[in-house]
Amino acid sequence: MKLEPLRHFYRARFFMMLGRPGRAIEGFERALKADPGFARAASSLAYAHGLLGHDELALEYFRDALRLTPDDAVALFDVGFILARIGRHGEAIEMFGRSVALNDRLDRAWYGLGMSHAHLGGHVEAAQALEHAARLQPMNPHAWYNLGMAYHSSGQQEKLLAAIAHLDRFDPKMALRLTHDSGTAA
Repeated sequence: MKLEPLRHFYRARFFMMLGRPGRAIEGFERALKADPGFARAASSLAYAHGLLGHDELALEYFRDALRLTPDDAVALFDVGFILARIGRHGEAIEMFGRSVALNDRLDRAWYGLGMSHAHLGGHVEAAQALEHAARLQPMNPHAWYNLGMAYHSSGQQEKLLAAIAHLDRFDPKMALRLTHDSGTAA
C-alpha cells in the first residue's frame, strides 16, 4: 500500500481518538480517494458517520467495506448493526447470521442476532442466539438480562429463573430489574 492513504488514515484515526469523528471523516475520505480498495478506511468512515447519527451514510460505507472483504465477519456485523439500529431487523438477522457462520466467537453478532429476533417476535430464536452471547460473555449483564426476557417471552420459566440467579451473582440490580420486568416473584 502506498504511503499517502495510510497517512490520511492514521491522521483520521487520531481525530477519532480525540473524539472528533466529524474531523476524522475528511481523512478517511482522503484515504479512500487515494486507495478505493482500502477496506479499513471504508469501515472507519462508516463508523465515524454512525457516531454522528448518519445511519444511511454509515450503512453505505459499511456495505462498501463488505464488498471489499465479503468474508469478513466483523464487516457483516457492522452492516447488521446499522440495519438493526434503523429498524430493518429482517435484513439485520441475515447479516448477523452470516457473521456468526464465519466466526461463531463474535459475541456482539450473537447479541445482535438475538435482539433482532426479539424485535420481530421470534423469542425462541432470540433466546438461542442470546445463549451464545451470554456464554461468550458470562459477566455481561445486558446479555443475561435480554436472555432472561427472551426466556420470559417464550415461556421458558425455569431458564428465566436460572438467568436471574446467574445475574444476581454479579449484578444484583440488573437481576432485580429482570425479576421486575418479567413479572417473576422475588
